Amino acid sequence: MATFRQLSLGMKATLAAGILFMSMIISRSYLAGSLELRAWRWLFRLQLVLFVNSLMLIGSLYIWRSTVSNLCHSPAAESACFRLWKMAVVTFLALAHSSFFTMLFLVAEEPYLFSLAAYSCLGAYIIMVFFLCILSGMEQAYQFLAWRSGRVVSSLDETRRLALRPALAVAVTTMLSVVGFLNAAQPPAVKTVEVPIHQLPPSMNNLKIALLSDIHLGPTVGRTKMEMFVRMVNVLEPDITVIVGDLSDSEASILQTAVAPLGQLRSRLGTYFVTGNHEYYTSDVSNWFALLESLHVRPLHNENVKISATGAQHGGHEDGDWICLAGVDDIEADILHYAGHGMDLVKALGDCSPDHTTILLAHQPLAAKRALQARPDINLILSGHTHAGQIFPLNVAAYLLNPFFAGLYHVAQTTFVYVSPGTAYYGIPMRLGSRAEITELILQQAP
Repeated sequence: MATFRQLSLGMKATLAAGILFMSMIISRSYLAGSLELRAWRWLFRLQLVLFVNSLMLIGSLYIWRSTVSNLCHSPAAESACFRLWKMAVVTFLALAHSSFFTMLFLVAEEPYLFSLAAYSCLGAYIIMVFFLCILSGMEQAYQFLAWRSGRVVSSLDETRRLALRPALAVAVTTMLSVVGFLNAAQPPAVKTVEVPIHQLPPSMNNLKIALLSDIHLGPTVGRTKMEMFVRMVNVLEPDITVIVGDLSDSEASILQTAVAPLGQLRSRLGTYFVTGNHEYYTSDVSNWFALLESLHVRPLHNENVKISATGAQHGGHEDGDWICLAGVDDIEADILHYAGHGMDLVKALGDCSPDHTTILLAHQPLAAKRALQARPDINLILSGHTHAGQIFPLNVAAYLLNPFFAGLYHVAQTTFVYVSPGTAYYGIPMRLGSRAEITELILQQAP
């Protein structure tokens, strides 16, 4: 116990994060079958929120030290302005930490103002931590060069340096946050992409697919945005509409009015859905499937449909004038031990013959890579998940961690992968270095 007291706050936060991570594993492995589903769902989501907040506490201590503690010995430390500054920093950090709790308690048909403020602060928090680290690195380099040149840094220079770093970080964070907020507030761009498809039936040449992904209905995305997405898709008059995961961040019963506009989608050959990792975080997939089916959106739960120019059928067609549209569960269903779910490519593709055009819906680019390794005859895979990073500097991490980042990839002579940057955003109502998108894919017969 004495050793624990001697640890720094940062080390204590790291230890708490490790304990919470282990408790999540225990919860998934040993408690999932013994607890009532709703109780277990709340326990796991609460553990996840506490785990994220314990990690954030490390960054918050860094922000506090950089913007407040290091200035406490300056002449301005006793001024009223400095006291107001400390209150502003405390409020900012408190809102950022409360953001993930809104996922548990403040989800409704339309976003609450508090949720929008909290997630906006979370976005600014991420940007500020990054730029404080960059500025700190620049300071270390400056001090090293000064030492190498034999120049002594005066106490006045030190005071100015301590004040300049937080001032620059706050200025850059504020500017980028405003730009990101305004960018995310715009309607998604409509991007038209022509994809040459081998073996595409002549009757289905110029087939139009509307691709939606990562809408993330929840604390900061509600019914109004969903209505806008539906209107934009209907203007395109697609033959098929597909939603490739992460539609929601909460239970179906809470968001049923927010998702209701999906029932107004007009797609001549049907609307289809596959799960993303966030559907499994809600632990409410069965209810979401039932709700979507009531809105005429068909979930593809490791299954496929054969679609001809006149419609979709469960069974085979007498002629070869059809394409196979398949969908797999998100790969994290396996990691989370979600009963009855998990990526099953063999089942999903079933009797999708290499002699016919095959299109696969798979939420994560990593799942797309695995699918191509097992079935290189797939003609087109549609994914999402990456958000194209959503905000800087997460763009860099998303690029490095995914085999496909955003846009169209020609991975083999007859195979393409398209990764949507997302139709809305996850939590943080900002986009930096990326743009929300509704994709209009036009399939054309390859020469």
